Amino acid sequence: MNIYSMRDRILTLPTYGGQAVIEGVMMRGRQSIAIAMRAPNRQIVVHQEPISSIYRGKLAKIPFLRGLLMLWDALGLGMRALTLSANTQTGENEKLEGPTLYLTLGLALAFGIGLFFLLPAAIGQLAEKFLDWNAWWSNLIEGMVRLLILVGYIWAVGWIPDIQRVFAYHGAEHKTVNAFEAGAELTPQNVARFSLEHPRCGTAFLLTLVFLSVLLFTLLGPLPWFWRLASRVLLLPALAGLAYEYIRWTASHLQVPLVRWMVRPNLALQRLTTRQPDLEMLEVAIAAFQAMRSAEEAVSV
Repeated sequence: MNIYSMRDRILTLPTYGGQAVIEGVMMRGRQSIAIAMRAPNRQIVVHQEPISSIYRGKLAKIPFLRGLLMLWDALGLGMRALTLSANTQTGENEKLEGPTLYLTLGLALAFGIGLFFLLPAAIGQLAEKFLDWNAWWSNLIEGMVRLLILVGYIWAVGWIPDIQRVFAYHGAEHKTVNAFEAGAELTPQNVARFSLEHPRCGTAFLLTLVFLSVLLFTLLGPLPWFWRLASRVLLLPALAGLAYEYIRWTASHLQVPLVRWMVRPNLALQRLTTRQPDLEMLEVAIAAFQAMRSAEEAVSV
């Protein structure tokens, strides 16, 4: 199948996505999600549930606003899926739930904003003050530091064995979606032949978000300490909306050589967040995808 016929097929298909979880994969459709996990007894456990109708309503069709909805959706469903998968791997007395769960999620979100947005902003401000750089250069340095922190963090955590398994399940998710979009039969052996990269990946979204932040924050020019730090948080929704539209547009125009060149950095970074899955991992990803598809078809009947 050449790239043009592949593009035509993809554009006529529903847009599916997902994410890796602990020993499993979540697949998301327009009306439901399914999470398949390999339990400690080696059996595949599948959890399926509907998602809010707001993501199929009028708000989800408004450019830029739909990006914020999708980001909120990804955060909420992603955290829920990770919690379910973690609890599947632990005993009844070790489950993460209630106040402990919300505190953990809140600390993780605060850590991410602090590490990837506030810390680079502080470094840029210090460079402006002590190295006597103008605001434009300090903002640009801030963006470069943010990019280095993102890539360095992903590279570093990729050495952790448990994270390597999560990255392998991430690869299984991509391969399964790629196989479906190519019209292949979803068996572990067939799916294994497909690419680890996908243009709609969340990793691509993160890298695009960082690139856009370099441009936007550089254009802001000089700001006092407080407003420099506050702007990095307050403008996150705008950056998320822009990043979503960019990913959506490039994914639907891959037949254009320039666009294929534009997405190369996003695909390259996915080499750090994916690993080659084994057949058992692919079996789990396929189970999640098929459960999600079955639920979607049942609702549409």
